[in-house]
Amino acid sequence: MIQPAFLTALEVAKLPDGQWRLLAPLRYLSAVLGVQIEVPAGTVTDLASVPRLPLAFLLAGDSAHEAAVLHDHLYQTHPCTRRQADAVLDEAMAVTGEPAWRRWLMWSAVRAVGGWAWYTGPRRYSALRNYRVEDRRAVPRTPRPSGRGAGRAGESPEAP
Repeated sequence: MIQPAFLTALEVAKLPDGQWRLLAPLRYLSAVLGVQIEVPAGTVTDLASVPRLPLAFLLAGDSAHEAAVLHDHLYQTHPCTRRQADAVLDEAMAVTGEPAWRRWLMWSAVRAVGGWAWYTGPRRYSALRNYRVEDRRAVPRTPRPSGRGAGRAGESPEAP
């Protein structure tokens, strides 16, 4: 039986727009999925998407960062079902010692209103990481030719 655990520490840097960028890969061993999950260095996240309403933020804000980054990654890359991604969130919060009431609150919130985030996840991942998602795997995007004279097959760019 797999013992769930974070295998690396969360290392992030704050970006000017309030988001965060991973400085090193975040690795997690999941009993729910039975695999090791790696969130690549360079991934952009908002950590936990908790509304800034006073009560909601008081109860769930500024907590479960590792689990939230992992959950964001699963929602953006779709290597599993949404239900499994939400179960991994709960599992990862338990690993980091979040109290049961907070785990239930956060899990219930993503189950209740996370459909839009799941549906738009691959598009947001593509925009944040300059990647496109194919067959549920991130594949580096091939740069498009740009500039004057570029674009048609067999043509060479015109001299300036």
